[in-house]
Amino acid sequence: MIDSSVFRSVAGRFPTGVTVITAATGSGPVGFTCQSFTSLSLDPALVSFNVSRSSSTWPLIREAGAFCVNVLAAGQEKIAQSFAERGVERFDGVKYTCALGTDSPRLAGTAAWLDATIEDVCGGGDHLIVIGRVIAAAVGEGEGALLFHRGSYGSAGGEP
Repeated sequence: MIDSSVFRSVAGRFPTGVTVITAATGSGPVGFTCQSFTSLSLDPALVSFNVSRSSSTWPLIREAGAFCVNVLAAGQEKIAQSFAERGVERFDGVKYTCALGTDSPRLAGTAAWLDATIEDVCGGGDHLIVIGRVIAAAVGEGEGALLFHRGSYGSAGGEP
């Protein structure tokens, strides 16, 4: 069996995009920072992300049945950090609009967003693999994508 610290170090060598998964609940908006997002299928349009089984936010998103993937733009590190912290009001000072139909929060200034409904949830060790059916998507106003690599934030691209 591999040592978890070695595995984390190796996995950290792979740069990932940074997203914030959000949803609307009866008690207000919820969300968390997620680096394990990917497109899954073009036909039908499906995406997936992984979430820790210990997440206190995930049960609220699952109950909502829908979510928004906010692809953070270069310069949105503070949002990424805020939505990764426990015990803070994650939406304080964060501008957003609500998606028609799902009410999922779409964060302002992102590189892109995708609204989805929960299609399936599968087990994956200490995480869950969530598959969502995309019902709306758009490129945002933010330039470039926020990346995370070896414990630090960076960015990639802008419009060509």
